[in-house]
Formats: sequence, C-alpha cells, structure tokens
Amino acid sequence: MEVPFAVMVGVLFASGLYLMMQRNLMRFVFGLLVLSGSVNVLIFTAGRLTRGAAPVIPAGLSTPAGEVANALPQAVVLTAIVIGFGLIVFTLVLLLRVYERLGTVKTDELGDALVRLDDEDEV
Repeated sequence: MEVPFAVMVGVLFASGLYLMMQRNLMRFVFGLLVLSGSVNVLIFTAGRLTRGAAPVIPAGLSTPAGEVANALPQAVVLTAIVIGFGLIVFTLVLLLRVYERLGTVKTDELGDALVRLDDEDEV
C-alpha cells in the first residue's frame, strides 16, 4: 500500500519543484503549497500505513492491547499543516505587497521595477 503513496509523493514533489523554478512569484507560492503537501504525505507514509486501533492504553494494562496506529506521524503532519498554512499566508501577503508596490510578480521584471522605484524616491 505504500508504493502508490511513494509514487504520489514523487509526482507531487517534482511538480512542486517545477512550479517553484518558474519565473513567476505566484507560481512559486503554488509550488511551495504543493511541496508542503507532498512532504506531509511523505511523513504520513513513513509512519507506516496501518489499520490499527486508536493508540489508547486500557485501564489496568501497561501497553496497548493488539495492533495500534502510530500517533507520532499524525501529530507531526498536523503540526506541519499548521506551520505550512502560516508560511503560505505570510508568503501571499508578502506577494501582495510586492505587487502593490512594484506592479509585477514576474522575477525578470522585478529588478527594473526596483530601479524605477529608487529613481522615483530620489526625485
């Protein structure tokens, strides 16, 4: 069952890197989002996909009875989702400020826009 997830992680990771290599900041943000999702699936898959019971220890026992699911990858993925959401929101706000200030999100045009902005500030 891990093989399809590994293939999906590879495809998502490659497409995220491809989007991040484009010369457009908006595509960079989308690539960062896809890359973040692929890493989350990778962490979840690395924790072994089992159909076990909840990792709860019944009263009177020192270990769980039977096969249980590993809760650590689930907690790490949940934390990564929250941190990734904050990163994406910060990046989108930063991108919005760049567009409002310079009027472009293409990396080829950003240098010229900064030179124009510096020339306007000196006058």
